[in-house]
This record gives sequence, C-alpha cells and structure tokens, in this order.
Amino acid sequence: MKKILIIALTIISLHISAQNKASANSSKITSQDFSFVFITDVHLQPERGAQEAFQKVIDSVNKLNVDFVVTGGDLVYDVLRGNFNRSDSLFQYYSNSIKKINVPVYNTIGNHELFGIYKESDVDKNHPDYKYGMYERYFGKRYYSFDHKGWHFISLCSIEEKDQRYIGLIDEEQKEWLKKDLAQLDANTPIVITTHIPFISAYNQRYPKKEKIKVVPNNLWIYNRDEILKMFNNLNLKLVLQGHLHWLEDINVQNKTRFITGGSTAGRPSWRRKDDRGDDVHYDEEGFMVIDVKNEDITWKYIDIQWESQLNLDEK
Repeated sequence: MKKILIIALTIISLHISAQNKASANSSKITSQDFSFVFITDVHLQPERGAQEAFQKVIDSVNKLNVDFVVTGGDLVYDVLRGNFNRSDSLFQYYSNSIKKINVPVYNTIGNHELFGIYKESDVDKNHPDYKYGMYERYFGKRYYSFDHKGWHFISLCSIEEKDQRYIGLIDEEQKEWLKKDLAQLDANTPIVITTHIPFISAYNQRYPKKEKIKVVPNNLWIYNRDEILKMFNNLNLKLVLQGHLHWLEDINVQNKTRFITGGSTAGRPSWRRKDDRGDDVHYDEEGFMVIDVKNEDITWKYIDIQWESQLNLDEK
C-alpha cells in the first residue's frame, strides 16, 4: 500500500512539473508577442496647427500598451531649402516633442530632413549640417539596427542627393554596413525594415500621372531596390514599413514579405487635406499605425487622430 502511494505521489509530482514547464514555455512564447507604433510623414511645422495635431498623436500613443515607436521619415517640414534658424528650430521642436512619448522612439530619415540641398538654399556643401548633418546632430546615425524580442529592426536612409535634388537610393557606404549587419543574423531571425521612400508600391498604378512615363520617378521609389532586396533572399524579411506617399497600402509578396505604406500623420496633402477635390483621388486622414506581432503573424490598424485640416481660404 505504501509503495502504491509513493508511485501515485510520484506520478502527480511529475504531472504538476510538466504542467508548470508547459506553462513556463507558454509564458515565454507569449512574452515574445509585442505591439509598436509606426508614425510617418509628420511634417512638423509652426503653421496649419501641425504642432497641436502632433500633440494629439503623442497623447494617443501614451494611452496604448506598446513597446516602442518607429518613424518613417519626413519628421519636419522643411529643411531642404536651408534657412538655418528655422530648420534648427524644427528639429529642436520635434526632438523635444518625442521626449513626451512614454516609450522609446526610433527615427528614420526622410527627404524633408536633408538640410540645404536644394538650389535655392542659402547654405553650401561646406556647412557642417549640410544634407545629413543636422539630422545626425539631433538623432544620431542616419541608418542603424536594433533587436527586440527576437526580431531584428533595420532603419535605412533611402534618400540621396543628385543635382541638388533628392532621389531614392541606398548609397555604397550604407550597403557595406548592411552586408555586415545581415551577416551576423541567423537565417530564421524575423526582420523589419523601415524606410522613407518605398521599395514597392502600387501608388503610381492607382494614380498614374497624366503624362506617360516609362519608369517610376526616382523620387517615388528606391532606384537600386532590386539590389538591396536580393540581400534578403535567404533571410526572413517579414515586414517593410514605408512612408513618403501619404497613403495606406499593404502588399504581401509571395506570402513572405509585407510592404506596408503607413499613411501620414500630416494627412494627404500635408496638413491641408480635403475629402473631395473633384479629382477622383482619395485624400487620407491624419493618423498613425499600431502594429501587433504575435509569433510571426503581423496585424495592424490605422488610428485616425480626428484632426480637422485647417485650410486657408484660397485652398478650399
């Protein structure tokens, strides 16, 4: 009888141990699930109520249970034309504003952050803040990566200057860095890229320009995208987050990689949206995306910040 009791207690003990182990494993898997916010095309400026609207974004994000925020570029508007005092004040205001967000913020550079590259600019290439300088002074390296709960995030600089205009391009310096960054990854590691100018989009097919064009302009897509995407052929690229176009789009390529264009905090057009302009074009609401990751499944929703565009009379 005593022997039977010992055997029974041993079985119960093993069962409880197995349950605890399963529960621990389950908790471990669950703990890897996370949510984050994608904010793109803020176009922060003193005009059009943009600062008040961005505060609404900050307040909304702080009410969410997310791990961090990533941005998709065009954080300020505008430093392309120089004017040091205004440009510096825009970066300063944006930098101070995101400090109010209760979780880490990982920024991505956009075309409107390239200081003084336009022909009409009042600064030249010898200025210490020229092109990427001002952005990097405030936010650090224009491309970088970080890891979160087993996922690898890569923020790319998709903007280059050519003939005193901007184009979509991943430059040679960045490509060499990217090769080294990817070389250290396990092939199964899920990867997320953030970029301002898109790799892939159907925007030009949905809203084609009136004049016929043979190729998509280099300011609407990344010129050397094929070369860059080939670098991920044998890796687990799950998601590419894009900005620039001020519209929402979710493209699933071969059920492997999602290319999501994230709308715009500034709406479309920037801070002067009007729902019906009689041109058969949809103008997106001001807002941001919340992205949920469960195992390796990705879902998202767009949060409309309920902002009413402050149009001038001549723009109505």
